[in-house]
Amino acid sequence: MTCRFDAAFRQELSGRLQTFPRSVHPQAGLMAAAVAITLGAADDGSGQAAFLLTRRAATLRAHAGQWALPGGRCDPGETLEVAALRELEEELGLTLPPENILGVLDDYPTRSGYAIAPVVAWLDDPGQIRPNPDEVASVHHIRLDGLMADHAVDFETIPESPRQVIRLLIGDQHIHAPTAALIYQLRELVAGRVTRVAELDQPVFAWR
Repeated sequence: MTCRFDAAFRQELSGRLQTFPRSVHPQAGLMAAAVAITLGAADDGSGQAAFLLTRRAATLRAHAGQWALPGGRCDPGETLEVAALRELEEELGLTLPPENILGVLDDYPTRSGYAIAPVVAWLDDPGQIRPNPDEVASVHHIRLDGLMADHAVDFETIPESPRQVIRLLIGDQHIHAPTAALIYQLRELVAGRVTRVAELDQPVFAWR
């Protein structure tokens, strides 16, 4: 499966997401949250597909300055899809119709008490992006094909946890879970594999 941003890629990925055996995390007491993995054209003229990754504003009370996907807690009565689209509009000024949603991946339980569901969406016009400076310091187009190499994914052990900690290498930056776990699962699906990520841990600094 190629990662070119075209109709064929959209159709194939949408088909895989529609048949994806989504895992809902059973742990009681977790708050539902949704993030948007928004696929658009890379900004380097390559024609490759890329997803939008943000750097959180330094003024935020929680996880300031960290890499993140647009998203947040679900409001009462909201579906995951509605919550993801709302957060995408609030953070990046993007208004996408429901038909641009391709599917939803597994819940990822965080150390801070959330069950995060990644909603995969298709963005036809990246020129619409208008970041909210109160929440977003910068927006980056990360090419999917750059994540397909083995060296882009790293697993390590830490003394504080029996679970493996995942991180992604994007350029010269390390991206950690939960964001890394969600992106990794999409990367695996693009490669034709169903890979569970709920047991991949976060680094200690992200536990709070």
